[in-house]
Amino acid sequence: QVQLVESGGGLVQAGGSLRLSCATSGYTFDHYNIGWFRQVGKEYEGVSCISGVDGATYYLDSVKGRFTISRGDAKDMVFLQMNSLRLDDAGTYHCATRALDYNVKEMCVGVRIGYWGQGIQVNVSS
Repeated sequence: QVQLVESGGGLVQAGGSLRLSCATSGYTFDHYNIGWFRQVGKEYEGVSCISGVDGATYYLDSVKGRFTISRGDAKDMVFLQMNSLRLDDAGTYHCATRALDYNVKEMCVGVRIGYWGQGIQVNVSS
């Protein structure tokens, strides 16, 4: 059974940093792509995705240069380092994974998800 558990969210002032973590289990990491998706209201958007095969990455334009996605050495963790946070970065962040039928850009842009975590709240104050 695939499980994804997020941690590390919270409230931060604009310009600050947060590091989100996603603990994964129940699947073979190298057989899936994984990413972070932001929910604002009823809308979802792919923030960043990383390949389980070669580590290729995709970033939403608005977060390029500020956010960094990475995998843990044991490949059962995925992180999202968020720097220079802005008010419009706020939302519920979900860790999500999908088998390799889409590349990381297709997965993120198309919000093509196989399994979701429950999500974690990120709030940014002015």
